[in-house]
Amino acid sequence: MTKPASVLSDDTRTLLAQLADDLERLHPSAAMAEGIRLARPLVLAERLHGPTEAAFAAEQDLLAAMPPVRDRQTRGEYAALLRLIAEGAAL
Repeated sequence: MTKPASVLSDDTRTLLAQLADDLERLHPSAAMAEGIRLARPLVLAERLHGPTEAAFAAEQDLLAAMPPVRDRQTRGEYAALLRLIAEGAAL
């Protein structure tokens, strides 16, 4: 279950937007994979904080905010969902 938007940190909102940008930029019509959902948060968190405890915490918060990948969901569709979450839409 994803965290309610009201408890998302600024870092989490920023990282959700960055991930959405990445997904939309590279092959938006390709299938979204659960492996991408699990792997990208650490990359983005370490890009923001370096290899630190803050990056680990940011990764965990980002993963908690991200919904599971739905069957046949494209990267672009998932990116749109991440943007809605970052903007505070109730899903």
